[in-house]
Amino acid sequence: MASLPPLLPSLLLFLLFLLIQVSTQLEDNKIPPSLCTGHPGIPGAPGGHGSPGQPGRDGRDGRDAAPGEKGEKGERGEAGETGARGFTGDRGDRGEKGERGPSGECAVAPKSAFSVKLSQQGLTLPLSVGDAVRFDTAVINEQADYNTETGRFTCKVPGVYYFAVHATVYRASLQFDLMKNGHAVASYFQFYGNWPKPASLSGGSMLHLVPGDQVWVQMALSEYNGFYASTKTDSTFSGFLVYSDWKNSAVFA
Repeated sequence: MASLPPLLPSLLLFLLFLLIQVSTQLEDNKIPPSLCTGHPGIPGAPGGHGSPGQPGRDGRDGRDAAPGEKGEKGERGEAGETGARGFTGDRGDRGEKGERGPSGECAVAPKSAFSVKLSQQGLTLPLSVGDAVRFDTAVINEQADYNTETGRFTCKVPGVYYFAVHATVYRASLQFDLMKNGHAVASYFQFYGNWPKPASLSGGSMLHLVPGDQVWVQMALSEYNGFYASTKTDSTFSGFLVYSDWKNSAVFA
């Protein structure tokens, strides 16, 4: 083994010594952090705005999703408060005159009137108590409210009517009643006193009727049946409407 040069060991020892000295000085120069607390630094000036970046690429369109289920119907809301009434607007311009309409029907007042008399043939009919006297010859009966077959007047127009009976009495006494729906509303009597000529018995009454009511002349006593008629004298029964109760009449509404 070859021996080292005589100066080499001394040089190595010197270098090792220097390294130890330098390391020791570095350790001594370190200052503990607790002893180096300084005041905060002055805030730096704001930096300038950077230049705008380049636009990014458009994203891809998403795929359509499946339709959702229909939601339940919501409850009805409460009614809102009534708003204040607005101001009346200006009156509009007058419109053009319209065409003339067709002529309407003339309003006609309700009518009802009759007058009938006994013929000589009618006198031959039985005139018993409770029978209606059938005045068989019509003088006027335009509305056909009086029936010459039954001797009864039937009301069609509601209202007030006047009825009058004129009887020629000859060779017998006479008593008859003015009837309404089976009830006597007036009675008349004429006594025969062996007069050589015919006498007369007349009377009348006003009645309020409704549709369907009936009025007639009825014999009161069988032995008092002195109705008479000839070519020179008559026995008559008449009636007519005084005023109507129809509220929907074009004339009387």
